[in-house]
Amino acid sequence: MLNVFKNYPLSSICLLIAIVLLPNLETIQVTIMEARNFITAREMIQDNHWLLTTMNGEARYEKPPLPTWLTAISALLFGVKSVFGMRLPAIIMIMVLACYSYKLSKTILKSSAHSIINTLVLITSFYVIGITIEAPWDIFTHGFMMVAIYHLFTFLNSEHTHWKPAVFTAFFIGCSILSKGPVSFYALLLPFLLAYGFSFKYKKIKPKVLPILTILVLAIAIGGWWYFYVRLEDPETFAAITSKETGNWTSYNVRPFYYYWSFFTQSGLWTIPAFISLLYPYLKTRVINLQAYKFTLLWTIFAVVLLSLIPEKKSRYLMPVLIPLALNIGFYIEYLIRTFKTLTDKRETIPVYFNFGLIALIGIIAPFVLFFQFKTQLSTNLFPFLLFALIVFVLGLAILWQLLKKEMTKVFLLTTTFFGAIFLFGLPLAKTFTSTNFKPISGLLDENTKSNIRLYNINHISPEAIWQYGEKIPRITKKDNVFGFPTDSEFVVLANDISQKDQDNISKTYIIEQLGTYDLNESEPNSKQYKDRLISKYYYFKKK
Repeated sequence: MLNVFKNYPLSSICLLIAIVLLPNLETIQVTIMEARNFITAREMIQDNHWLLTTMNGEARYEKPPLPTWLTAISALLFGVKSVFGMRLPAIIMIMVLACYSYKLSKTILKSSAHSIINTLVLITSFYVIGITIEAPWDIFTHGFMMVAIYHLFTFLNSEHTHWKPAVFTAFFIGCSILSKGPVSFYALLLPFLLAYGFSFKYKKIKPKVLPILTILVLAIAIGGWWYFYVRLEDPETFAAITSKETGNWTSYNVRPFYYYWSFFTQSGLWTIPAFISLLYPYLKTRVINLQAYKFTLLWTIFAVVLLSLIPEKKSRYLMPVLIPLALNIGFYIEYLIRTFKTLTDKRETIPVYFNFGLIALIGIIAPFVLFFQFKTQLSTNLFPFLLFALIVFVLGLAILWQLLKKEMTKVFLLTTTFFGAIFLFGLPLAKTFTSTNFKPISGLLDENTKSNIRLYNINHISPEAIWQYGEKIPRITKKDNVFGFPTDSEFVVLANDISQKDQDNISKTYIIEQLGTYDLNESEPNSKQYKDRLISKYYYFKKK
């Protein structure tokens, strides 16, 4: 298998990602961040709002539009109702990120096998995949920046001054900025530049000053023109949104400096190898390329430190750290593949047996635990469960068997296969556990169209509900305790809730009847995952 990757690296990487992620692309419910992006993409197409972007008919300038443009183009091909089409560009960006991670590794290490190891670690790091649904803009900004970093490394490391990689660097930095502002510039590029300076030094930099200045100017022009355009066309709204967004950096989700210190756990399967890969005194005499190891280690540490300086912190902001961390983990995995059969020191072997033995044990035991815990639910979806159970059980046994034989190449490849199997065969089981209280809103548009009645919202319903509805749901605003109701003699309303006081005031003018409740929670009401904001009460209003 590793030989196939070595002979056809980029196509193999893309094919692997496609096999694992594309078949179940519509299985998971659309998240809040996705819904915002998808609604904006839908309105780009339906209302021609390609530059002054909107969400539910209102200005949406919080995020720049490049990812939404790409999503809208995909929606034009697959349809605005297609979750597959809406999610496809993010999956393609995982492929881009993986391919350029491989290319950068190959450029530094001159080794296809080692670079494949690094890339497989990257695409099986849980949050690299998870970020595509939790915050779909992030994979675009970091994916484009990784392309820029590859070309920048080529430019900086060259004996001569070449303009082609400089122009590519500028273009893709601009694309990254046009995806989520300066986020990746700060979290991925700046740590890279610091690590490069400490590890490779900026040799023969004077002849490259003009191209570097050109990179900065072009990147700012490509990444910044949309902000300038919106600032001219809609200055008041843009200023208000910008002020709110920048204020969040210091007042929203504020966490202590050490909040990110457990960053290595975000790599999922690779948590223990990730931690060990950060132990420089241990690995410095064991890696095959000390300079490159110093570089990936410093890149990782600088990224964590810089992110820690920002008061606003969320676990998903750590995603860019997983990119250099994957390269760093690769040094440890390569060392194990090369030497594990001859290792005798228990301090080195026990962590390996524990990490991969635990993964094997999960594969062996999980099918039985799931069946006995959820026998009733799984009985309605028995064949997919049996297929999943058989595959993860066999993979667990195989990992354990190869681990005992100290065949680390096979252990590593089986572990990555195990990760892929969970997504490929485990995701179809997700709907099995959907709560009975789940009541989607997707059929409501057809009902209202047939009844020739308009739907409005009060008190901000969730973006997921607006996405599911399939059309804008105009908001009824409230000012000085007075609602700005439409002129329609009768209409319907979705609201997270309408207080009794407001209902009493409204009842003076309208007859109000609650027709039902829509609940987009797929989890049980007593679950920690249950969110009140996903509940929408459905009312009928008629003028007296």
